[in-house]
Amino acid sequence: MYTQKMHPAATFPEVSVTLSTGETVSLTNKEEGCDWKMVVVFRGKHCPICTKYLNKLEDFTGRLREMNIDVVAVSGDSKAQLDEHLDELSINFPIACGLSQSDMEKLGLYISEPRSEKETDHNFAEPALFVLNSDNEIHIAEIANAPFVRPDLEQLVSGLEFIRNPDNNYPIRGTLKS
Repeated sequence: MYTQKMHPAATFPEVSVTLSTGETVSLTNKEEGCDWKMVVVFRGKHCPICTKYLNKLEDFTGRLREMNIDVVAVSGDSKAQLDEHLDELSINFPIACGLSQSDMEKLGLYISEPRSEKETDHNFAEPALFVLNSDNEIHIAEIANAPFVRPDLEQLVSGLEFIRNPDNNYPIRGTLKS
């Protein structure tokens, strides 16, 4: 299956998911005091690389919060799979499940079939990361087709500190249309 990628500066689409608390929210909802949002799409409970990445992301949430950037992670897992996954995670940021295949397609994600029933019981999104500005426009997008490709968190957060500094007046990159 081929996907239609979303472009930088495009408005992030409306996608509702279920938080680990059971609450249904939009991925663009921002916690009070935050005007930007980081949406981290992970493959699911079956992926040990995802677990490691999410646990590492926790180390950066303080710096992100200082920049008024809210964070949410989401997968296509079921609520039961997410509940099991929580045992392996040491995170305090919101995590959600229930990303539908149609929403994966809407977000322009690469989607994989499980290699076997031991992996998981549903098609799943490969990793992606979006940073949305105060207008819910895509300021940064990273869409991968394999679990091994993810943004280096230190470099990403340092870059966001540069972008969020008003003295730098840093625009959304990659918007040239020929």
